[in-house]
Amino acid sequence: MADDKFPGWHGTTIVGVRKGGEVVIAGDGQVSLGQTVIKGTARKVRRISPGGHDVVCGFAGSTADAFTLLERLEAKLEASPGQLAKASVELAKDWRMDKYLRNLEAMLIVTDGADLFVITGAGDVLEPEHDVAAIGSGGNFALAAARALSETDQSAEQVARRALEIAAEICVYTNGNMTVEKISK
Repeated sequence: MADDKFPGWHGTTIVGVRKGGEVVIAGDGQVSLGQTVIKGTARKVRRISPGGHDVVCGFAGSTADAFTLLERLEAKLEASPGQLAKASVELAKDWRMDKYLRNLEAMLIVTDGADLFVITGAGDVLEPEHDVAAIGSGGNFALAAARALSETDQSAEQVARRALEIAAEICVYTNGNMTVEKISK
């Protein structure tokens, strides 16, 4: 976010790993404003069940903006039950074209246990090439760690947890208080 809008704002770290028939999304708990930790136990990974179909979502960015996007995603999934790809594309289109939504500062990682997507405000719905996705200020650290660890015999959950631990050791806007949600199809 631009400094003129909200100085000192920083994100978080969310990582998604697909391996061995399951997908895990893990997120840290730190909320920062400038150089101050406002909260260390925030829950940025959530399970929603619109239309009876479980979807796990992780968000980085403004909390209020992320909740707005999660509500919109839930509505899209209720309109298209069990069709995460369609709902994600519809959300990204709305996000890009709607004057109100266009100003939201957040990113999402979503999964239904089969598909894994990163959804951005630029209108992107990205499926990761190597079954690993990461967003937020520590996202690149978690992404690198998870890609390397995915080649080991560790489970998706073990990879996600260790990647987030590594990101927390490097990124000052990420802590080790994790929320982890696992889903399989």
